[in-house]
Amino acid sequence: MKTPKVLHIDIENGWRGGQNQAIYLYETELQKGLDSHFICKVNTDFHKILKHKNLPHTALNYKNEVDIFSAIRISKIAKKYEYNIINCHSSHSLSLGLLSKYFYSKSKIIGVRRVDFKIKNNFLSKWKYNSDNLDALICVSDAIKNIMKNYIKNNNKLIVIHDGIDTQKYLGIDSSNLRKEYNLNDNIIVGTIAAFVGHKDYPTLLKTIKIISEIRNDITFIALGDGPLFNNIKKLAEDLHISDNIIFTGFKENVGEFLNLFDIFILTSNEEGLGSTLLDAMSVGLPIVATKAGGIPEIIKDKTNGILCEIQDASSLANAVIQLVDNVELRNLYGSNSKKIVQNFSIEKTAEKYFDLYQKLLA
Repeated sequence: MKTPKVLHIDIENGWRGGQNQAIYLYETELQKGLDSHFICKVNTDFHKILKHKNLPHTALNYKNEVDIFSAIRISKIAKKYEYNIINCHSSHSLSLGLLSKYFYSKSKIIGVRRVDFKIKNNFLSKWKYNSDNLDALICVSDAIKNIMKNYIKNNNKLIVIHDGIDTQKYLGIDSSNLRKEYNLNDNIIVGTIAAFVGHKDYPTLLKTIKIISEIRNDITFIALGDGPLFNNIKKLAEDLHISDNIIFTGFKENVGEFLNLFDIFILTSNEEGLGSTLLDAMSVGLPIVATKAGGIPEIIKDKTNGILCEIQDASSLANAVIQLVDNVELRNLYGSNSKKIVQNFSIEKTAEKYFDLYQKLLA
């Protein structure tokens, strides 16, 4: 049986959950002695992280997803170092990986689908997901697989591998400095970590806070993240007169400190591939309030490690938060269950499933 040699590709500009997952997998493969290499776009957040971590990589002057010159460069790297697996961690990356196979045909091509959006009805998308050169499409949740069944002709190529995290990474980190930095009192802290983009549905979070603020003054909300809608959401908070109830931190690298500061974690997405940020919250023993969007119910078990609500149901979300705030024993129970459940989503288990797929494709 051939030994897998893996060339990873992620050419996205920003740094979000998908990029974090790609790094987790790459680092784990290197630690296990797998011959792996990473291709990214030059001068992106991903490029900076790879350099900071001193991880082997090649940075491309990538233009767009049909950039022939970048595809040729990838094919030359694959050929020179005999990479027999090309793992493409985003939709744009998959386009490049598939194009590279026209110049070097010996690599198996894997795509990773992390979002539960419908596929665009255009030639490029139809070609990409039904290409004969695509050997497997990893879906990070059953919810995504069920959507992709409608767009990909060969459903046998659809493989579910849930995201995985380092379940020990954020344990026991001191958060006392944050209480001083943000002048926090003894209020219960309800936190979220999410990009300021449409499908994260911050307006529903703010409506939830509005409902709670009218009857309670012992709860403070904190939102970590940045994105194109950041200023719009801050303005909406002002319009709803809840600016004193929520702290917008912007992008922060000290995620672990904030997770250990939170008492409850909330996610109000209206679409969600899996919600890997929920796994991070679970790893430190947080009870969860979340919507039933996408793959979230695959990791949050209602009335076991959190409370699930319908999408855009601010009233139910508010009631769920208040229920947990008022019941310390329930918070502790759900938090303890979170720690147990998240062990099923360790990066080691995820990496093992990837390795099994690599071997299957090369058999």
